[in-house]
Amino acid sequence: MIGSGRPRIRPAVVMSAIAALTFAGTLTAIGISDSAVAAEVSQQPGTGSTLGEAAKRTGRYFGTAVAATKLSDPTYAGILNREFTMVTPENEMKLDATEPAQGRFTFTVADRIVDHARAQGMQIRGHTLVWHSAQPSWLQSLSGTALRNAMVNHVTQVATYYRGKIHSWDVVNEAFQDGSSGARRDSNLQRTGDDWIEAVFRAARSADPGAKLCYNDYNIDDWTHAKTQAVYRMVQDFKSRGVPIDCVGFQSHFTSQSPVPSNYQTTLQNFANLGVDVQITELDIEGSG
Repeated sequence: MIGSGRPRIRPAVVMSAIAALTFAGTLTAIGISDSAVAAEVSQQPGTGSTLGEAAKRTGRYFGTAVAATKLSDPTYAGILNREFTMVTPENEMKLDATEPAQGRFTFTVADRIVDHARAQGMQIRGHTLVWHSAQPSWLQSLSGTALRNAMVNHVTQVATYYRGKIHSWDVVNEAFQDGSSGARRDSNLQRTGDDWIEAVFRAARSADPGAKLCYNDYNIDDWTHAKTQAVYRMVQDFKSRGVPIDCVGFQSHFTSQSPVPSNYQTTLQNFANLGVDVQITELDIEGSG
């Protein structure tokens, strides 16, 4: 992740050991999933700094996903501490990890990441409060009002516990389906009512007023795609009605079969024009020379 939080439109350059990609927009986060590979950037001739320091020079941060179990590895922790200024827990904040039984919240493992990051002066990106996947069995057995109430309570309890410690929350993750329909994903969450996303964003704002609240998804890089347009319309609607949303996260996975779309900059800029931060929360550039 590279981020600024400043609303100005300015170019950003992201470099990895295997590729370089340049694009412009209100860019506030870029995610790279492999600390070891990413760290090689700082060793390449002409860079002269760590990833975090390079990002800071342009008012941004640079982050990575972190597994709590690997923090005891001195090589892993050393690269993390040297190169990055933002961290995202890989799985430790997902619903099945933080509320394995209804009403029983467990934060010990996630706290390892949060405490480590804060001790190093890093910021934390919370991932994720609500998702159709990574649900514990007790939640999967609920429906209707009971599920809605449990979902809102989960958001409230987790966001309250971490109040003041989280830079950005992925409040809702991957709620739209792929394909040409632009429809919401058919999930147990969606079947509680079409306003469920709005409800949990409002709950998150009440629980943690200082955190940025994000919607996060994949396959929304191409401006012409129905899924991209559907997410855009949701954000546009939320902004027009005062539903609290501060950012949109792009899980950008580019390969030789699925290259960077020619209108990627247009996509980022159009979302930024709605008044939200654009965060590239995952970035894979495969097969580039």
